[in-house]
Amino acid sequence: MDTPRASRVGEQIHKEISALLVKGIKDPRIGFVTITAVEVTRDLSIAKIFFTVVGDETVRRESEKGLRSSIPFIRREIGRRIRMRHVPEIRFEYDKSIEYGNRIESLIQEIHEQKADDSSDTEDN
Repeated sequence: MDTPRASRVGEQIHKEISALLVKGIKDPRIGFVTITAVEVTRDLSIAKIFFTVVGDETVRRESEKGLRSSIPFIRREIGRRIRMRHVPEIRFEYDKSIEYGNRIESLIQEIHEQKADDSSDTEDN
């Protein structure tokens, strides 16, 4: 259950990390990364940063390594920009929801195609 404060902090962290990815972090391992969500614990001690990346599994793994190695820099910048006395511990997690959504969409498409094939077979008889 989110508290209003945790939600506000999460939104600010989301905004700042997104800006840092565009202008602040220069790690060549980090590909085209998008921050999809930020979940902050009630006590503001941990921030889970969910991300997606354009590319294959290798690009994802390299981007994740780059993001993880930039955590100290990100925490310093968040503390400075948001002026937080205690910056949450940052944990990057790959957001699989887009992959799941694409898989479900392709399964639905297959079902529709199969139904269309089945109905055309019955019409031919």
